[in-house]
Amino acid sequence: MTDHSPGPRRAPGELLRRLRLRHPTDPVTHVERVPARAGEPVGWPGWAPEELRAAFARRGVTAPWRHQAEAAELAYAGNHVVVATGTASGKSLAYQLPALSTLLADPRATVLYLAPTKALAADQLRAVAGLDLDGVRPATYDGDTPRAEREWIRRHSRFVLTNPDMLHHGILPGHAHWSGFLRRLAYVVVDECHTYRGVFGSHVAHVLRRLRRQCARFGRTPVFLLASATSGDPATAAGRLTGLAVTAVTEDTSPRGGVTFALWEPPLLPPSDSAPDADLVQVRRSALRETADLLADSVVEGVRTLAFVRSRRGAEVVAANARRSLDEAVPGLGERVAAYRAGYLREERRELERALLHGDLLGLASTNALELGVDLVGLDAVLICGWPGTRASLWQQAGRAGRSGDEALAVLVARDDPLDTYLVHHPEALFGRPVEATVLDPANPYVLAPQLACAAHESPLTPADLDLFGEGAKEAVDSLVEAGTLRQRPTGWYWRHRERPEVDLRGEGGAPVCVVEESTGRLLGTVDGGSSHFLLHTGAVYLHQGVSYVVDSLDLADGCALVHAEEPDWSTHARDVTSLSVVSVRSYVDAGPVGLFLGEVDVTSQVVSYQRRRIATGEVIDTRPLDLPARELRTVAVWFTLSPESLTAAGVEAADVPGALHAAEHAAIGLLPLMATCDRWDIGGLSTALHPDTEAPTVFVYDGHPGGAGFAERAYGTAAAWLRATRDAIAECGCETGCPSCVQSPKCGNGNNPLAKAEAVKVLDVVLANLATVGGPDAVSDPDSPASGPEADGPEAGAGPEAGGPGSGEVLPRQGDRVARPAQTAGGPPA
Repeated sequence: MTDHSPGPRRAPGELLRRLRLRHPTDPVTHVERVPARAGEPVGWPGWAPEELRAAFARRGVTAPWRHQAEAAELAYAGNHVVVATGTASGKSLAYQLPALSTLLADPRATVLYLAPTKALAADQLRAVAGLDLDGVRPATYDGDTPRAEREWIRRHSRFVLTNPDMLHHGILPGHAHWSGFLRRLAYVVVDECHTYRGVFGSHVAHVLRRLRRQCARFGRTPVFLLASATSGDPATAAGRLTGLAVTAVTEDTSPRGGVTFALWEPPLLPPSDSAPDADLVQVRRSALRETADLLADSVVEGVRTLAFVRSRRGAEVVAANARRSLDEAVPGLGERVAAYRAGYLREERRELERALLHGDLLGLASTNALELGVDLVGLDAVLICGWPGTRASLWQQAGRAGRSGDEALAVLVARDDPLDTYLVHHPEALFGRPVEATVLDPANPYVLAPQLACAAHESPLTPADLDLFGEGAKEAVDSLVEAGTLRQRPTGWYWRHRERPEVDLRGEGGAPVCVVEESTGRLLGTVDGGSSHFLLHTGAVYLHQGVSYVVDSLDLADGCALVHAEEPDWSTHARDVTSLSVVSVRSYVDAGPVGLFLGEVDVTSQVVSYQRRRIATGEVIDTRPLDLPARELRTVAVWFTLSPESLTAAGVEAADVPGALHAAEHAAIGLLPLMATCDRWDIGGLSTALHPDTEAPTVFVYDGHPGGAGFAERAYGTAAAWLRATRDAIAECGCETGCPSCVQSPKCGNGNNPLAKAEAVKVLDVVLANLATVGGPDAVSDPDSPASGPEADGPEAGAGPEAGGPGSGEVLPRQGDRVARPAQTAGGPPA
């Protein structure tokens, strides 16, 4: 009989040493040691019922940590509170203690719990149900809840666990059916609230205001209890999310095991492997292949490991490669590794969670679906395949290991990308620095108006409601009246249509597109409308549960893509073209030959073709045309301009200007997530040697969401630090002409051509030198600008079409030897 068992379990530090020895050159660029910490227990609050104390004791909790008790005391006294402490610090008990104490003391009280993922809600249900408290009757109410159970939950559950999507689509539109629950609502728990950022967070902020509004109609003012990973200024972020004054508890007094955190840069591939053509640049081994090997090595060593991978396809690839390697080493050992991602059936996800917790699985490759909250006690190591976008996510993922108090290992495996490369060589940007503040903007008119329409559908809006929804609400209501969506009466504003408003909380670009196997009619899955042009165009390769399919046709009108199973030896990569026009300028810095701007822009993009590339070598087989409709986006951008004379003086020849700007644009996009709470795929860019709107060489970086998501504002406010990091990332890269680690972009619609690496450094030197003469963008702004300047947290209410449009004739001040003015068209390569 074959032995499928791995070797003896290694301590995390010893595992890292052994992993490093398997490479001819050490791939680790830095090791950070996070020391262990003792906890500070305190006594139970006097108001906590003995029944609840005994239930926690049965679960092994004999006393709360000081920060848990502090947050619980504040909430029980009626204060809105956010507890923002590290992973595995016991935030659950901080809100369970006051909420469950109230339910036990008042047999009519109810609690609503909101989680960003179904997995987290299911985990919390297990925790609350496991306390076995009489009369609480916890239950999940989400899209997976059978309809036969929903009526019982509405009538009888006193602790309902759901998500913002279900609150938006199901509970609030049906508030009459939930009146009994809402009129007795004592607490609203908002778990992992740091995930509510950007456009999604702005929508959730108004969903919570709509909830407060319906509770007020029943005479209730529930206490909001929020839990967050460690974040910058959590009280302000939680206040913006809820519209309430929130007290923050931030000192983590829980015990913590020590963590060894390694930064790992995959090695360069030999020229024969990375580029058959000697003229092509040498590239690094892919982060996916490196992570798969590390996962397999960890399993062989008996170390229970979770690998976080950024995409669904990537998680499947890492798991498949790790299984293959393990089966080659020890036949059957590959069965101890699996993939975990959204798109699996609920039963499959729960079984995978159970198998990992019980040790049946030793390795799991997951998307960020397992980043939040799910209690994975017993994990020894975490592999993070690529920078996850924020320091908050980095520590959240790393904190999945060592939850039982043991030593843990975390490894960040860098992708061949400017930001990842910068971070593994600049550990000071990761360690010893505060995590980012959560960026959201409830005043975004593209969010505010649809949410007011939803509120009016639930019950007529009144002037008092406009105060609840905050800045810009009156202007948004007036626009809805003008559009014929609302009718104004002396008693308020009324919804005019029979159908409810269709509002997408997650800003995914419209209704999802169904992926259907043509030969059987079987529904394989769905893709959000915003991604369908790139992922489901005719000829695209689509991966589902390890099986490859090729798209035969995409019908956008019917929202359906027909596919057939096929295992091609090539992958597909869509290419798009983008144009941009300036609508209005909010704020600017005049730095002589350099100008830095923040404002509204119109972006028009169209997927026009796709490349087929050999999987083994990356060789481009061919480029095939596509005929897909153009899409328009009004959003917020930051851009800088330079005079041609300043470029000439810096040694940038006219022929190199397009490539220099293009390279600087790519690198700037890659480094912006270092400054803003965003992902590279949340933002876009455009560069051109002569833009019609600015009449100068210009680089634009814009938010990829209607109305903006706050990222461009953050870039504008930290422009000196952002562009300095961008310049350093390019200059310090060891390649000669540009590579994925510095100026090449994985989503360039122009095929990364032209690019001029050395000239990009000169361009950024010109920008930085001139900004320094005026003190930087955080010190200088236009006092007459309609925005609040670089400190603004998000797009200003009312900004948009009415603020001025293309061709309006507005003339901006002459800045040095460059003039910027609105015009109608734009062009240049997108990122």
